[in-house]
Amino acid sequence: MSSSAVLGKQEAGLIIDEARRERGLTWDRLAEIIEQPPVWTVAALLGMHPVPEPVAGLVRAELGLDDDVVKALTRQPVRAATTDISTDPTIYRFHELIGVYGPALKALIHEEFGDGIMSAINCSISVDRGTHPDGDRVKVTIDGKFLPYAWNASED
Repeated sequence: MSSSAVLGKQEAGLIIDEARRERGLTWDRLAEIIEQPPVWTVAALLGMHPVPEPVAGLVRAELGLDDDVVKALTRQPVRAATTDISTDPTIYRFHELIGVYGPALKALIHEEFGDGIMSAINCSISVDRGTHPDGDRVKVTIDGKFLPYAWNASED
């Protein structure tokens, strides 16, 4: 790669995913190796979080990555969707869930906690498999900090 070209975080994510697959590693196993939560690991390695240098070093060692990929990992991301959500059924279903259940979740959060929001910055997310007589279930747990709305006047 020339010195003027910079590898993007999403492109680095594709390289990482391919290296992971070639080595027969699951995302969960890679998360164990680098001692990070699985959902954070996948999001970070696909380009949605900056990866601390020590963790990037572990990923480099495990996957045999070159310097350009590791540099991309450690940069601050632009957190925006890179594809049209309507083209991916799994991502679309999360949008559909929020469209249908978002107002109910908001009402329940306000009833339980008061006026505020659930943080998407200070949170953890896990994905698990559950069994059910009607077929296996996807369990997504979001554990977000409650942030109360507050009016704070500036001290100008």
